[in-house]
Amino acid sequence: MNVAVPREIVAGEQRVALVPESVKRLKKADDIEILVEAGAGERASFSDQEYTEAGARVVPDAGTLWAEADLVVKIQRPLVEQGNDEAAGLRAGAGLVCMLQPALNTELVKRLADGKITAFSLDALPRITRAQAMDVLSSMSTVAGYKSVLLAAAAQGKFFPMLVTAAGTIPPLKVLILGAGVAGLQAIATARRLGAVVEAFDVRPAAKEQVESLGARFLTAEAVEAEGAGGYARELSEEQHKRELELIHEHIKHADTVITTALIPGRPAPLLITEPMVNDMHAGSVIVDLAAEMGGNCELTEKDRDVVRDGVTIMGPVNLPATMPVHASQMFSRNVTAFLNLLIKDGGLNLDFDDEIIRDTCITHDGNVLHQPTKQAIEGGSEG
Repeated sequence: MNVAVPREIVAGEQRVALVPESVKRLKKADDIEILVEAGAGERASFSDQEYTEAGARVVPDAGTLWAEADLVVKIQRPLVEQGNDEAAGLRAGAGLVCMLQPALNTELVKRLADGKITAFSLDALPRITRAQAMDVLSSMSTVAGYKSVLLAAAAQGKFFPMLVTAAGTIPPLKVLILGAGVAGLQAIATARRLGAVVEAFDVRPAAKEQVESLGARFLTAEAVEAEGAGGYARELSEEQHKRELELIHEHIKHADTVITTALIPGRPAPLLITEPMVNDMHAGSVIVDLAAEMGGNCELTEKDRDVVRDGVTIMGPVNLPATMPVHASQMFSRNVTAFLNLLIKDGGLNLDFDDEIIRDTCITHDGNVLHQPTKQAIEGGSEG
């Protein structure tokens, strides 16, 4: 089986789906050949020579790579635009592994089905113990949570830690984290390492122990609890959301930095910071909104832009994992390798639909959409 790794062409994407370390592991199977497009790993500091030494065959151009591929492994879903139509390069009967986000990309899903592509979406992995080693969403959230604090620190006009100096004592920065999923917990840990005093809020009571274990204070609002299936948060009722906003407003007034991480798959990001809240923050404060790509948790967030309102900087970064391509690629690659070890058997695809991982991640096969995104799936997701 030819497993192909193309160069990512989405603007700003610097990661690569498989690194040389993973190529070596996959090459232990005699029935797998790894094809890597020339320059695929350069932006993540992995040279073509390293891939060759690991046992991969470096292919000079994308056209040749896609034509020879039995299974294409990439990070971003295939780009479909005039002049850059990656989906057109997939030959009938080939496989695709990537972060497809099928509920948001129904037209692409239909096109893959029509082209008889067997497509697997890594963001559809079930929340089970056996799938943890394949969990690219958690890995990339770890990177985003870490980098969000560094962005905030660079934008601040203050130190994070308390300092005792000849000029007097400087108090530690106050940081508020909204959402204590993987990204939020990593943000808490990073802010604490930098010496900040950290508070965190999450609608799931189970998050309290994790937040406090990292040295942060957990904020609770009366009757605001919304834990759904798989440990994710579910959407709040109107009354619960009102109480949530009141709690956030009370604490955001005193925060120097706020990092928001709340996302609901398939839906616009929930509103957590309103314009009046921003108006009540003191000048020099910084908000880093990790939900910017889905509309933002802050009412004033603009995707991929920094906005200053009344002295408050509101940052809307997109695809932060791509800004740390070395470790992000290594983590993604290890997750993908674990998935491929399950997916590839005897030189072909292991389409055992009795296996929960295979069943849930396989979106299209043999001309059919196996998991047709529905209005309910798009609108009734849960916070990750």
